Amino acid sequence: MPSSRTRLVVKTAIYTLLAAGAIGAAAGFTVLRAGWYNVGATQQHFEPVYRLLEQAMRFSVRRHARGIVTPALGAPQQVLRGATVYHANCARCHGAPGFAQDPYGMSLQPMPGPLMDASLRWKPHELYWITRHGIKMSGMPAWEMHLSEADTWAVVAFLDKLPGMSARDYRALTAAPAMPPPITTPAAGAPAGKEAP
Repeated sequence: MPSSRTRLVVKTAIYTLLAAGAIGAAAGFTVLRAGWYNVGATQQHFEPVYRLLEQAMRFSVRRHARGIVTPALGAPQQVLRGATVYHANCARCHGAPGFAQDPYGMSLQPMPGPLMDASLRWKPHELYWITRHGIKMSGMPAWEMHLSEADTWAVVAFLDKLPGMSARDYRALTAAPAMPPPITTPAAGAPAGKEAP
């Protein structure tokens, strides 16, 4: 049976934690209600806020993308299609080899990062999920209603080639006079993007 001194230490620790939690909650509520935190896109978040949001995004993407079946990626026609879809829809905010992001993209907060190493940081099914569903409060739109399954996977296939791509390679891929036709073959053995039960 714990001694009365041990019970006193445990009780003090519990009350201290509860008091600290209450003070933290009150401080957060005060900052929220007073409007002290600047939500304007002309001012960056504090570094701890960035880190917290980044970590939350990583955990969320991993969880929601885990059941997506990745099709075969990398066929030349698929990469060409992905390059043209990327150039038409993504380069404005994220830039590309030898192609800076537009002032429009630079005005978003948080500013969209370059995707040159996206395939080194994310798995293909995670990139698919991000492209398909977007990211709340980041300016990253959900392309689910605008891009077909095949085109979304084509962008993922293109992103896989970006780390080793030069500005010259990118210009050659995107300089075609017209966008190649949409890919009509199924993107995977199972319906692409379907989550496993």
